[in-house]
Amino acid sequence: MYKVLVIGANGNTGKRVVNQLVDHKDYEPIAMLRNESQQPYFDQKDVEVRIGDLEKDLDHVFQGVDKVIFAAGSGGNTGDDKTEAVDRNGAIKAIDQSEKSAIKKFVMLSSMGTDMPDKIKGLEVYLKAKKAADDHLRASNLNYSIIQPGGLTDEEGKNQIKAADKIGAFGQISRDDVAQALVASLDTSVLENNSAEIIEGDRTINEALAEI
Repeated sequence: MYKVLVIGANGNTGKRVVNQLVDHKDYEPIAMLRNESQQPYFDQKDVEVRIGDLEKDLDHVFQGVDKVIFAAGSGGNTGDDKTEAVDRNGAIKAIDQSEKSAIKKFVMLSSMGTDMPDKIKGLEVYLKAKKAADDHLRASNLNYSIIQPGGLTDEEGKNQIKAADKIGAFGQISRDDVAQALVASLDTSVLENNSAEIIEGDRTINEALAEI
């Protein structure tokens, strides 16, 4: 069993990732949380919790970890300073710590639009922060995958997506399917050292990612 650290485990997508890992035969999730008040949800699922802050030291959080899914985000109600602190600097810190800890696979939850942040009003700072983190991951020595979804919905997952280096059109996708794509990318042979934009489509997640 590979131990998978889920950074941002208490978020809307992060919780879905943890739930999928709980039921996976190959993975054991470790939920990284910012504070203990978030812990009861994971205690009920018998998921190991480690308290860590992306703006502070992370050495203790990575002990015994094999793979990482970074699903953290500053949230839509925070200012630019918090976006920079979490989505850019926090992600870069997690990447650097993963290199130091010899992590076998790092899977990044990013976003469509990082290649044209100035064209998406209201999200410029967020998209630039995500791009900086993605570029830092690409330049690292880690085996990585970067998942770049379109607009996120809370609809039930269908395991039907479209995936490509560049899709060329914006679309939506359920958080369930994004979580499944993140978990699928933990396999070292899936989307190896590559990125994929994903939206709703007509291919299964495994098929769509395998074709990139």
